[in-house]
Amino acid sequence: MKSIPDQPDSPPVFAGGDDTKIRIVGSSTVSPFATAVAEQFGAVYPYPTPIVETTGTGGGFKAFCNGLGPNEPSITNASRKVKASEVALCAEQGVTDLLEIKIGYDGIVLANAKGAPELDLTKGQIYQALAAELPDGRGGWVENPYERWREIDASLPDLPIRVSGPPPTSGTRDAFVEIAMEKGAETLPELAALKVSDPDMFERRAHTIRNDGAWIDSGENDSSIVQTLLGDEASIGVLGFSFLEQNLDRLQGARIGGIPPEFNRIASGDYGISRSMYLYVKKQNVPLVPGLGAYLAEFTHEDAWGMEGYLLSKGLIPLPEAQRVAEREEALNLIAIDPVLD
Repeated sequence: MKSIPDQPDSPPVFAGGDDTKIRIVGSSTVSPFATAVAEQFGAVYPYPTPIVETTGTGGGFKAFCNGLGPNEPSITNASRKVKASEVALCAEQGVTDLLEIKIGYDGIVLANAKGAPELDLTKGQIYQALAAELPDGRGGWVENPYERWREIDASLPDLPIRVSGPPPTSGTRDAFVEIAMEKGAETLPELAALKVSDPDMFERRAHTIRNDGAWIDSGENDSSIVQTLLGDEASIGVLGFSFLEQNLDRLQGARIGGIPPEFNRIASGDYGISRSMYLYVKKQNVPLVPGLGAYLAEFTHEDAWGMEGYLLSKGLIPLPEAQRVAEREEALNLIAIDPVLD
C-alpha cells in the first residue's frame, strides 16, 4: 500500500462516520479515469470505494457547489477550466477553497464506424457544417444550407451531415465550440472581420450550433454516442479520445487537417482539437470525508497517471514529468488556489 498523506486538522472530525464515501461528480470524459482510481483506491486503502457519478462538467459544478459536508460531492471532474460564474455559485453556498489539479490531456475526436468513409476535415469545414447561420456573401446571414458533406467540399464523402454530440452542459461541448468551431469560423473572411469589429457578436456566431437536425444532442455519456455510430454508418460523433481508444475495433477517428487523433499527436500538440482535463477538490471537505487526501495521492501517483501508469489504458495522455511533480505536490499539500478564470 502506498503511504497515505496526513490529513489536516488532526484529529479529523469525520461527520459522516467511518463508512462515509468520497463522492465524485462531473465530466463523462474524465469519469473513466476517476472510476479506475476509485476501484484501485477501494482495493488497497482502508476506506470505502468512492462513488463516481457522470453528470457532465456543467452539471458537476452545479452539484459540487451545492454545499459542504460528507454527503455533498468532494470532487468534480472537468474537461475544461472552472468558469467565473461557477466560482461565484460555489461561494454563495460557502464553498470557497477550491483545489485545481490538472490531470492530463485529451483530444476531441470526430469519429464514425469502421467501414464507413474515412474523414479528413479542416476546422473551417467543421464550422461550415455545424454553424446555425453562415455568411450569405452579400453582407448578411443565412440559415445553414448544407445538408451533405460534399456540398461543403467536393473532396468530402457524399454523406448527410448528421453529427451526434454532447449537450450544452458538457465540457466536451464547451471545448469543441471554442477549439473547433471558433477557430473554424476565423477561416472565413466575414467572421474574421467580425471578430475585430464586434467580438461579442463573433462569439455568438462562432459558438451557435445549428438545431435543424444536423446536430443531435446525445446526453452526457459518450457511450451513447458510440452506440449511435455503430447503428448508423452515416453518423459522425463528437467524443473524447479516451472513448475512441476504447472502441478502436469498432470506430475510426477523423483526421483534422491531415493529423490523426493519436496519443503522440495529441501529447505533442500537433492534433488540432485537444484540451486539458482537471479535478476540482473541495478543500473544506478534507476533514469531513475520510480518505480524500489519500484518493488524491493515488490519482497523482506515477503508477496511476505516469507514463507507464494504469490510466494510460483508459486513454489518459499524461502531463510532462515536471508538471506532474508540481501538480502532485500541490495536491498532497492541499493548497487552495485561485483558479484562472476564463
